[in-house]
Amino acid sequence: MKGIILAGGRATRLRPLTWVVSKQLLPVYDKPMIFYPLNTLIQMGIKDILVIISPENSGLFLNLLGTGDDFGVHFSYAVQKEPRGLPDAFIVGEKFINGDNVAMVLGDNIMDHDFSTEIKDFNQGGLVFAKEVTDPQRYGVAEFDQNGQVLSLEEKPTTPKSNFAIIGLYVFDKNVSRYAKELQPSARGEIEIIDLQKKYLAEKQLHVKTFTGYWQDAGTFDSLLEAGNYMAKIASR
Repeated sequence: MKGIILAGGRATRLRPLTWVVSKQLLPVYDKPMIFYPLNTLIQMGIKDILVIISPENSGLFLNLLGTGDDFGVHFSYAVQKEPRGLPDAFIVGEKFINGDNVAMVLGDNIMDHDFSTEIKDFNQGGLVFAKEVTDPQRYGVAEFDQNGQVLSLEEKPTTPKSNFAIIGLYVFDKNVSRYAKELQPSARGEIEIIDLQKKYLAEKQLHVKTFTGYWQDAGTFDSLLEAGNYMAKIASR
């Protein structure tokens, strides 16, 4: 399985912090933010990783991460000139994926959980992860039946059908780039990750697994601070 870290975008919610530096390079306690999603992929046993970055920050990422030797992995880089939505990563990275299975993690998602057990049996289709939250209206939401099978997916619903939010870690098979190319932009002008998941769901090929570990989308001032405080507590134990 190959890995992708999506570290592009403009991060308007974190301005003025992100006027001169990428969000994924901001500190979360004692590490750059991108180190956390990178560790998520490394724990999963992934060695071949594509880092997707914006052109204005490309040199900063190269200086920080290098070839990957320091992390025991191999990095490739691709520039996303304009943020077209999360599934665009599978279009930008199509040659890198090259027909393999791929796990993509968002560069601002901080997790303290080893997902290697959950993905060890992955062969085909799609696999995403959901965590129970108190504010599901902010996220993509999964609805389950009594047997734990996913019934529906909704993006930032006003009236959520459950409290389970889909986190920023997505595992897909070789069809992902083709499916991503078939997506139509939403009202906000981007192709949406929830629509990609729905394609797999329609084919009865989407699996949603719940977990109880730590997860934070560090894309706001409050969540960035909370993630840093959490990691500081972990380090002091």
